[in-house]
Order: sequence, then C-alpha cells, then structure tokens
Amino acid sequence: MKFFVDTADLEAITELNDLGMVDGVTTNPSIIAKSGRDILEVTKEICDIVDGPVSAEVVSLSADEMIAEGRKLVKIADNIAVKVPLTWDGLRACKVLTGEGNMVNVTLCFSANQALLAAKAGATFISPFIGRLDDINLDGLELIEDIRTIYDNYGYETQILAASIRNANHMSECAKIGADVCTAPPNVIKAMANHVLTDKGLDGFMADVKKAGIKIL
Repeated sequence: MKFFVDTADLEAITELNDLGMVDGVTTNPSIIAKSGRDILEVTKEICDIVDGPVSAEVVSLSADEMIAEGRKLVKIADNIAVKVPLTWDGLRACKVLTGEGNMVNVTLCFSANQALLAAKAGATFISPFIGRLDDINLDGLELIEDIRTIYDNYGYETQILAASIRNANHMSECAKIGADVCTAPPNVIKAMANHVLTDKGLDGFMADVKKAGIKIL
C-alpha cells in the first residue's frame, strides 16, 4: 500500500520522505491556506521534494473552469495530479484531463456509485473519505470494501486512495482491505510505530543495560 501524506508542511514532508514513508502528497486549498503562502508556490516546492503524485485541487465548480485550472496546475511539475470534486462537472473535467494524459484525483467520494462513475470517467485516483462517514455513524471502511469489490469485478485501474484517515487503525484496516493508497496526516503515519508493549520492552531492556554497565560507544 502506498503512503501519501496529507499536508503542506514542507518540513514534515521532507522528514517522512527521507525515511521512505512518502509515495505522494495530497493537498487542498484549505491546507495550504494555513501556511499563508501562494498555492502554486507551495505546490511547486512539494513537487520538488517528492517523486510521486502530488494532488493539487481546483477551486472552481464548473467543468470548463476546472479544466482550465487543471491545465495550469499540471504545468507546475510532471508529478501533479489534478484533484477535482465528485460532481457531474468534476467528472466531465476528469474525463477531459485524463484524456489529455494527466493524472486526476476525484475527491469527496462517499458512495460506491460515485466511485464507479469516477472509474468510468477515467480517474487515476478515487478518494473515499473514511473519517467523515464515521462522523455521521456510517462505516467508512465498508465503503473501501465495496469499492474494492466493484473495481476488482470489472478490472478498473482507478486506484483507491483512502482519505480522511483519523488514526493508525484506519491505516492497517485499509491495508487489509486492499486500498491502493492511504493519505494521512504526518502524526497518524508516525503513530503507526507506537505500541505500549514496545515501550515496555524497551524500558526493561534499557534498565538491564544500565544495570550491567553495557556500552558500545
């Protein structure tokens, strides 16, 4: 499973990328707005750090404007994936942009039917939002399962990019289901390394090392 990091924090992206924990980056205008910087400038800097896809989101709602924005965004770098919303206009934009050879990430997916439409429109990625479904007492992971089944049934090549990841458990469950990608904030990816028994075992080990006076350096 590929790890995308859901942030515009250049320092965090660099740290995880250096560890081999980043296969791509997802951004949106809301995330970049927090930095107070120009969206195109920040996106270019992210593309310079990572080799994998960097999702850059359009800010218009009409298909024609999304297409125009997408054509501008892909000029930033070769690894740009244009992110469009899962609306009828977004699907129209997806069809045109992918037809021109661009990567497209169709976002804000909340149903299997939406995911099916995105695949038929040629989407490179479909982004189902797990956490937001959980917030309204629906099972976000069940949606990942449903999309996996449909795509496998018919051989769709659209990659399932599980989004709105809230915790490390979401990551492992998506991996078991067979999501192609998970995008998560840096703190969630780092939390995957945590386990109380690892901490307990390390504390005991270090106590023994101190007691025995063991040194390597």
